[in-house]
Amino acid sequence: MRENDMLEKEEIFSKVLRAGRRTYFFDVRATKADDYYITITESKKFTEEDGSFHFKKHKIYLYKEDFSAFAEILEEMTSYVLNHKGEEVISERHQKDFKKEYSSDKSEGQRSSFTDIDFDDI
Repeated sequence: MRENDMLEKEEIFSKVLRAGRRTYFFDVRATKADDYYITITESKKFTEEDGSFHFKKHKIYLYKEDFSAFAEILEEMTSYVLNHKGEEVISERHQKDFKKEYSSDKSEGQRSSFTDIDFDDI
């Protein structure tokens, strides 16, 4: 029972972000000294061929002294990605059967760089 009391005290505030096969858990927790820190957990579901599944989890511990620098770098990195690649998500590129399509202008330009040789010319 004492262990349950510790677990209840440890988790102070939580949020969940579900993103396809991944789920992100954001938790405010308490140290033994009753100070707060954040854990960010990524849980990813993997399905086996037989239909069974398992989860792989990765966890980050973020302490108060690092909040400001972490938030600053996260903002810088997300802004960089959005400024260079926009907000559109091109998820089909991550699928196994994705085939890149070329526009007609590009494919013609690529063909013109090759010399058309007829074997009768050789």
